[in-house]
Amino acid sequence: MSTTRESRRPRGSFSGRMTALLFAAVAGTLVICLLAIGWLTTRRIHDQAQQEALGIARTVASIPEVRELVAEQADEDALDTRALAAGPLQSSLEEIRQRTGALFVIATEDRGLRLAHPNPDLIGQRVSTDPVALSGVEDTSTERGTLGESLRAKVPVWSPDGSRVTGEISVGVSVAAVAGDVRQAAASVAVVGLGGLVLAAVSSVSLQRRLRRLTLGLEPEEIAASARDQAAVLYGVQDGVIGVSPEGVITVRNKAARLLLGLPHRTDRDDVVGRRYDEAGLPPTLTGAVATALDPATPSTGLRLSVGESSMIASVVPVRRGDVDLGAVVMLRDTTAVEALGSRLDAVETMASALRAQRHEFANRLHALSGLLSAGHLEEAREFLQQVIDSGPVRDPVPGIEAVQDTFLRAFLGAKGVQAHELGVEIRVGDETSFWQTVVDPQDATAVLGNLLDNAVRAALERQAPGGDPPTGQAVEAPGRPWVEVDLLGDGDTLHLAVADSGGGVPAGLDIFAAGTTTREAGEHEAHGHGMGLSLARRLARQRGGDVWLAEPGTTDGAGALFCARLPGVLAVSEPSPGRATPKEAQR
Repeated sequence: MSTTRESRRPRGSFSGRMTALLFAAVAGTLVICLLAIGWLTTRRIHDQAQQEALGIARTVASIPEVRELVAEQADEDALDTRALAAGPLQSSLEEIRQRTGALFVIATEDRGLRLAHPNPDLIGQRVSTDPVALSGVEDTSTERGTLGESLRAKVPVWSPDGSRVTGEISVGVSVAAVAGDVRQAAASVAVVGLGGLVLAAVSSVSLQRRLRRLTLGLEPEEIAASARDQAAVLYGVQDGVIGVSPEGVITVRNKAARLLLGLPHRTDRDDVVGRRYDEAGLPPTLTGAVATALDPATPSTGLRLSVGESSMIASVVPVRRGDVDLGAVVMLRDTTAVEALGSRLDAVETMASALRAQRHEFANRLHALSGLLSAGHLEEAREFLQQVIDSGPVRDPVPGIEAVQDTFLRAFLGAKGVQAHELGVEIRVGDETSFWQTVVDPQDATAVLGNLLDNAVRAALERQAPGGDPPTGQAVEAPGRPWVEVDLLGDGDTLHLAVADSGGGVPAGLDIFAAGTTTREAGEHEAHGHGMGLSLARRLARQRGGDVWLAEPGTTDGAGALFCARLPGVLAVSEPSPGRATPKEAQR
């Protein structure tokens, strides 16, 4: 199969085949033109020789002495050949023949008998060809006579009074002499043709080199495969791709790049393809990176970008093939999904850490119970076991969490509470929380809530709040202990969140939702927050049609910031069972 395919593939390179085809076409055209020129030149030389013979014949036939001598001989019954051979007519015509270079100049009388001939022995004999001029007409032809093949012209000789034809003048030019002229003309044409072939060969070689340079040495099959691969790569990947030529012109961009950077559609008049990169409306940092990458000595560069609601990593890579500079390629990778996945994994890790802590505490209780039983203190063991049964397996560090009925969300809040408790921060559920719905998309819910809680815990740790009552009136366990309060409310399929803290609030003029913005001092509380939580939380919410916003940058009663969130589509739409009280109603 592969052998057959290889045998069908044309031999030689594409540029070589194109050069050979071009040279063959030029050479064939040149040969045809040379043949046509040669044929036309031959015809011209023959026609010129015949016209020359005709001119000589007319001139001789119009000489008065020739007309008189021919008319005298036409009136004679018999010709005196010796007198004619030595006569004035013979000498005059021979002089004209030698002067003009003609093969022969012959005069005949009205019966076709020769009166003058280059060979005196043939004088008085009838001409070997038809004396058509005796009929009063001129004639040119190529005929073979006693002197060989010649181009000849025959002109009638009229009597001195012009009343009758008394003879004819026949002038011939040797075909051999004409052939010599043809060969000389053909040689000149051949020299010109050879020069044309040499020029065609040089042009073909130059074209071959240019084709190799333009196609980078690729064959048509490879170019077609590259075009297919380019389309597959550009429109089959989720990363954005922008190609920039060495001259700085954008040559290609895919749909992902257009969506990530908010570029015009391909059908729009202001599409970036065909425009310079610094005039295409790209972000300034990306424009600077492309300018740097177009320098051949510059390595690839990478940077972070934030355009609208998208966060991405851009890498600008110079591209070369051998010694040819092909420009640069911009790769754009959307990190919003990656950051969201990381936030969701953080939530899972938080819950796993809380479960490990609870397992450890429960194992300690079992060890204590086992020690009491081993020591024979049955009464103390019974009392300790009763305390464990009454209080549950592990103490829940989140006050008010019983108002949250969803199992996953309650477990997540408990895990966050355990984690914050270890840092000395209390997470509590506000008095206004009444949440009995079921979360159907816990990933986005925990990602947004987890980011808000992490930022709130970090803010509370950065400022140790003085003792006093929190805004809700709920007392904390220890005066001055930092706290974070969360309120949850379900409305149809939408989850509403509010997270307050005892931190120092948000400084005035700070865009807390900008990518990379942080209020954390370097090296402080590295366990919480990464400087991008709020930006990520807002993007996740807005992707669902919701939002995250700062409701209070800092309250007047000493509390910190208050953040709110709205997450549509994360709850199951249902009503509470008839006669079933909500958690807060049951408490009342």
